[in-house]
Amino acid sequence: MDGRGDTNGTKDASTIEADDAVDQRLGETVRLLRQRAGLSIQDVANKTGLSTGMISQLERARAMPSIRTLRLLGIALDVPISYFFESSDPADGQRYIVRKSNRRLLRLTASGVVKEALTPEGKGQLELYELTLNPGASSGTDFLQHTGEKAGYILAGSLRLWLDSQAHVLEAGDSFRFPSIVPHMFDNPTQQVARVIWVTTLRQTDSPAG
Repeated sequence: MDGRGDTNGTKDASTIEADDAVDQRLGETVRLLRQRAGLSIQDVANKTGLSTGMISQLERARAMPSIRTLRLLGIALDVPISYFFESSDPADGQRYIVRKSNRRLLRLTASGVVKEALTPEGKGQLELYELTLNPGASSGTDFLQHTGEKAGYILAGSLRLWLDSQAHVLEAGDSFRFPSIVPHMFDNPTQQVARVIWVTTLRQTDSPAG
């Protein structure tokens, strides 16, 4: 069931593909927001009054939610309803500003790290993110090493930062900065969700990540 309900049955391939892309983005957004909040599907169902089946279908892009459903999800996940929609190109006066409802929500690793971009789209010398690490989440199994610098501030929970094979456990209120050429990786070794402000300067060919 996709909930789309085509009334004329004449959608062309490009329209269907566009609809599928919207559904995929919406489902991914709901899932990442839920993970960021440390909630299970059952938790979200309890908060919204929606069924677990409906939430699961939304996350897998198998259903198109109503405005009421998005409003309930927004309340449960602590975001405005506009968060679920593609943002339009910012006006010239807003190209330097990122509103909370317009953050780009991305996945950093498959192991439970979610990041939100806090800097506007476009070329720049640095990128600023808010990272959310679920229990056991990590940047991966390999040390990273490249040019530039990284810095951060622990908002909540704990971050274990590995620098040149030495582990440093950072708590809320702690901060760091290091040259990115130092071999590094990070993880959340606790059973609590961690949130980190993460700053990185980019290599010329960088694709912003951990």
